[in-house]
Amino acid sequence: MELLDEHRCFSGQQQRWRHHSETLNCAMIFSIFLPPEADSPPPVLYWLSGLTCTDENFTTKAGAQRVAAELGIALVMPDTSPRGDDVADAEGYDLGKGAGFYLNASEAPWASHYRMYDYLRDELPGVIAENFKVADRCSISGHSMGGHGALIMALKNPGRFRSVSAFAPIVNPAAVPWGKKAFTAYLGEDENLWREWDSCALMENAAPEQAIPTLIDQGDSDPFFGEQLQPERLDEAAREAGWPLTLRMQPGYDHSYWFIATFIEEHLRFHAQHLR
Repeated sequence: MELLDEHRCFSGQQQRWRHHSETLNCAMIFSIFLPPEADSPPPVLYWLSGLTCTDENFTTKAGAQRVAAELGIALVMPDTSPRGDDVADAEGYDLGKGAGFYLNASEAPWASHYRMYDYLRDELPGVIAENFKVADRCSISGHSMGGHGALIMALKNPGRFRSVSAFAPIVNPAAVPWGKKAFTAYLGEDENLWREWDSCALMENAAPEQAIPTLIDQGDSDPFFGEQLQPERLDEAAREAGWPLTLRMQPGYDHSYWFIATFIEEHLRFHAQHLR
């Protein structure tokens, strides 16, 4: 691993690291905030960012470090997709680099690198555990495409996370333009395979005894709300499944990091309750 950047922040350390990913077959960068040292190792909150983002968007715009330092939570911010000259890409912002959709691609030319799900489930947590003094307790959160990623990680891995939250998540990608484009490219034309990566479909088979506390914030002035996001679909599926989901509509807020910065403290305190 190579340390790229380090800053003291709220008596903790904000760091940026590069490592070679065997899963993604390329070099990957992640950011980590380590709170001030305490008597016991801190639990971890993973943050997954949205389309066009890298590890730096949340790190520099959300203002999460102050509250994370107070609560004694480590923050891990991975990139949103594989990177490098050999990694397949597309011209649009919603496919390819910056748009990995946190799944395992099965179609050429994407399959050789685009395995963000395996990277997040297995490789990155191993890297964190091996190189940092953190607890094995963890939760997960994200924004937009990253909200989709956080939700499917929680739904597909019962018992792994203590809680999950999301800002403006893509909850039903198999039925909206962003998801249809990505799923067709990464997974092929068989829509039955898409259901394995769709939160609404996964929720239909979720066992109530495996449910974890879930918080979603959605701005009602988000320009993507009606066509791309539609969190009410997951809210309805969660009610039918007996899954404890709280959906909060936030008047006047859009899709930006100003929205995230406004409510990130509430999300961190939500997770802290379940990470103790």
